[in-house]
Amino acid sequence: METIIRKYDSEAPDASVMEEAGKILRAGGLVAFPTETVYGLGGDALNPQASEKIYAAKGRPSDNPLIVHIADLQALQVLTSRIPDRARVLADRFWPGPLTMIMPKSDVVPRQTTGGLDTVAIRMPSDPTAYELIRSSGVYIAAPSANTSGRPSPTLARHVAEDLSGRIDMIIDGGRCDIGLESTIVDLTGDIPVILRPGYITKEMLEEAVGRVDIDRAVTASRPDPNLRPKAPGMKYRHYAPRGSLTVVQGSREAVAAKINSLVKEKQARGKRCAVIASEENMRLYQAERIMDIGSRRHEESIAANLYDILREMDEEDIDFIYSESFTGEGLGFAIMNRLLKAAGHQIIQL
Repeated sequence: METIIRKYDSEAPDASVMEEAGKILRAGGLVAFPTETVYGLGGDALNPQASEKIYAAKGRPSDNPLIVHIADLQALQVLTSRIPDRARVLADRFWPGPLTMIMPKSDVVPRQTTGGLDTVAIRMPSDPTAYELIRSSGVYIAAPSANTSGRPSPTLARHVAEDLSGRIDMIIDGGRCDIGLESTIVDLTGDIPVILRPGYITKEMLEEAVGRVDIDRAVTASRPDPNLRPKAPGMKYRHYAPRGSLTVVQGSREAVAAKINSLVKEKQARGKRCAVIASEENMRLYQAERIMDIGSRRHEESIAANLYDILREMDEEDIDFIYSESFTGEGLGFAIMNRLLKAAGHQIIQL
């Protein structure tokens, strides 16, 4: 299969790009497209064969649910059997935006899209290119991240091409994604909303809108549960991983720098290529052939936006061992650390 790549500028839109993409989606094909979080790999959410194609293209386990992307609130009447009151409140506050809500599914949503579950994950993206694709195609778009399963999520069209060229029909190149981390996922099927994946929309932000919100134990567990049936994307399997061995080091600023420098020196003595992922404030503390500035701790949005790009760069430079500072904390820092630990396969050194 030859993968078509089309550039699209939402400020100077080319209707022919959307016409071409819409035709592919309606025919059951796959189109990768930018969102405000990461690039998504889209197929018609109500076409079970399209969802099966998504799993096959990514090499994704079929019990890992897909997120359905919509362009208007009327879609909830079609896709869900019941709209929880809290969903209306959260939609009013955070949609369009990087929040995915899990609700009871309607009969029209195939189980191939939901990973066999009776629930459906739904979000309304704020990216204008994503919005126009959903609106103009006339289909609800099931879309996980547009990467090979387990690899760092794509924030640029070239990342998508690296992983999926020849496996999908089309890539819409809309430039760099703004946020760089996948959406927050909150389960609204119980009495208390539960965060299944942290993201840009934080626990504190959700609680301001609807009161108490819990975090699923799988999110904070030190190791993934192999027996877990995932209720949302990213809960069970290793994700976001570079090819090199990634280890997160947690502790005081000075202790972390000393430990990482020691580890780098040891690996370099064995002829291995090493890299350090450090915050802007701490760059000068490290000695390694490659020191990556991930962004400023004063502006966690910069760290989120750079994370996956840096992990992919590590692959391009054929780095054997990667050591990263930790980014624990509240809010967005919690989501960043969640992705780092998954990328590292939960390899962490606590000092």
